[in-house]
Amino acid sequence: MGKKHGGKHDKDEKKQDKKNSGKHKHKHHGQDGGQDEARPPARLRELLRVPGGQGVDLSAYDAEATPGGPHDKASGLAAAARMGEQLADLQERLYAASTAGDQRRILLILQGMDTSGKGGVVKHVIGQLNPSGCRIRAFKAPTPEERRHSFLWRIRRALPEPGEIGIFDRSHYEDVLIGRVRELAPRKEIARRYGEINRFEESLAKEGVTVVKCFLHVSYEQQRRRLLARLDNPEKYWKFNPGDITERAAWPAYQKAYEIALDRCSTPGAPWFVVPADRKWYRNWAIGRLLQEHLEALDPQYPKADFDVEECRRQLLTGDTGPGTAPAG
Repeated sequence: MGKKHGGKHDKDEKKQDKKNSGKHKHKHHGQDGGQDEARPPARLRELLRVPGGQGVDLSAYDAEATPGGPHDKASGLAAAARMGEQLADLQERLYAASTAGDQRRILLILQGMDTSGKGGVVKHVIGQLNPSGCRIRAFKAPTPEERRHSFLWRIRRALPEPGEIGIFDRSHYEDVLIGRVRELAPRKEIARRYGEINRFEESLAKEGVTVVKCFLHVSYEQQRRRLLARLDNPEKYWKFNPGDITERAAWPAYQKAYEIALDRCSTPGAPWFVVPADRKWYRNWAIGRLLQEHLEALDPQYPKADFDVEECRRQLLTGDTGPGTAPAG
């Protein structure tokens, strides 16, 4: 039996989740007040999609909302568990189709402020898939070698192969987010990168890559609670960096940087989805559902046999290929 950790801040978060269950603000784009399990599920691709080119105001998106989702945490966890089997089946079909030359693949991009849950999504959603068909990459500060190339150079090297599901924990968007906030490049260079990103993602679509871009929208107060919970738990110290406090001071600047990126880079072929992330169960359910909807739209099929199935069955049943049996012909 292990010790219990987490302190009062973990308990406060659980109490808050219970208190707010079923009671949500209606500020999120497409908010429908939750999904009744008895009704057909709403299409999250429509509910959470950012209409690019119209301006984005993140304060109008409720980080506690559960648009299109199950009505409470218990239902959400149960739905996510059932979804895991469906996702695994779709993943296998995608991988199987690639063995017959299908070039299609998925690239899931996870962006968000610290504590928004990028790692949690990888653990709880991607963890339900076959790891041999996933390509996970967490992007940190560029290495000296990476700095000698275009900001997209390291991204291209990490793309999924046909049949795979690629997952980016942070991505090329860091170069227009932290790059803008910390002035790591001139503003003219940052402005040029938005167009370069759009052209890059358009080229990915032509190569058979379905790009699913998710901004995990956590609130300022929820981030504070999660950071405090890490300080309450010695087993979570490794996840805390005093620099996180400094980054919180730049919260307004980061929100502005995200608003610009979401607006300018939400295109018909690679739209952004704003996923409310204050409720972990909803965040995980929503990412899983978005993946499922995109995979279902691809509808990958198992390849047909390119050999004589009945002849192979006959040989196995009659022992024609047993030890000491000379091959026919």
